[in-house]
Amino acid sequence: MEEDLSRKLEQYFEEMVSIRRHLHMNPELSFQERETVQFIQTYYKNLNIPVRTGVGNGGVVATIEGKQPGRTVALRADFDALPIQDEKQVPYRSSVKGVMHACGHDGHTALLLVLAKALKEMENELIGNYVFIHQHAEELAPGGAKPMIEDGCLEGVDVIFGTHLWAPYPTGEIYCSPGPITAAADRFQITIKGKGGHGAEPHTTKDALLIGTEIVSLLQTITSRKINPMDPAVVSVGQFKAGNAFNIIPSEAYLEGTVRTFSTELQEFIIEEMERIVKGTCTVHDCDFEFRYFKGYPPTVNHEKETDYILSKAEEVVGFQHVHPLNPLMIGEDFSHYLEAVRGTFFLTGAAQPDTDHPYPHHHPMFDFNEEAMLIAAKTLGYAAIGFQEWRYF
Repeated sequence: MEEDLSRKLEQYFEEMVSIRRHLHMNPELSFQERETVQFIQTYYKNLNIPVRTGVGNGGVVATIEGKQPGRTVALRADFDALPIQDEKQVPYRSSVKGVMHACGHDGHTALLLVLAKALKEMENELIGNYVFIHQHAEELAPGGAKPMIEDGCLEGVDVIFGTHLWAPYPTGEIYCSPGPITAAADRFQITIKGKGGHGAEPHTTKDALLIGTEIVSLLQTITSRKINPMDPAVVSVGQFKAGNAFNIIPSEAYLEGTVRTFSTELQEFIIEEMERIVKGTCTVHDCDFEFRYFKGYPPTVNHEKETDYILSKAEEVVGFQHVHPLNPLMIGEDFSHYLEAVRGTFFLTGAAQPDTDHPYPHHHPMFDFNEEAMLIAAKTLGYAAIGFQEWRYF
């Protein structure tokens, strides 16, 4: 059956590319994905596959029931874009100003749709049920995964698999490991409320800009001096806003940034340290402050046995020499919510453009990926889905 699926996916590869390019030209931001939802819904209806929209107030779920009873496998793809201007000079460049698919979600959607089409044609041979989860708003916390789960997208599901086309890694290679593979991705905001004044009379002020620089510097000591170097953690300040004139000392400064961790204990420790630093620094300078911390997606933690299983299926697609362990990444990914609810695993499919030594990273205005990687990802997910019916945990 896997060989038949492989042939069908190869036969429909041009359609997969066409869908991807259509979506790339018509991107929609998180929580605003209306035309994309309509496109996905229409595709499934034309295949006579039952489909439900508005799942979690934005997602789409389609289901194929095999002719024989068995387990239920879920496969997930995200479909939102980013607020980035597409600077590529390609025929399928984004037609929407300031919005582009800069992460590969267009490819995820295309490969899952075509995989569903191929499996639908094999319906009479299939065992068990196959759930296709098309998720909105992966790029913007609180994201679409959690509300979709709360709305029943995993009801009756035994296992879930997902992949991300990963442009920094070579096409033809697959990466996966058990345990944590992506970090908790949090956000913080700090507002310092001092006392402004004339630049010629700094002694009459409580310089919010100066206080802000001290806080930025001290925040870096959390990871460099407070945490075991063997425990991965990131504290990064991404925004610093203060003042609007060369000769005026500002009364307020605003800092915003991100924290990345792999454990709840370390996450809580960092929050406490940040609060201590902000409060202590502002107390020394006799000024007020506001500290706000927003917990984002939890770490994505792959289940061990399901990871071993997906690695075996990846070897069938690309060969054992092209399957590699995945070093944990500090990126955020709300597939984590699915893995907290049911067993499963998430893997990266290498998608670097050919003849490119330094591919543009994800979330870059020039981002693109090798479309051949979609076929590899679709085969791996498809092999895993149909093979899971006969796989034994022990």
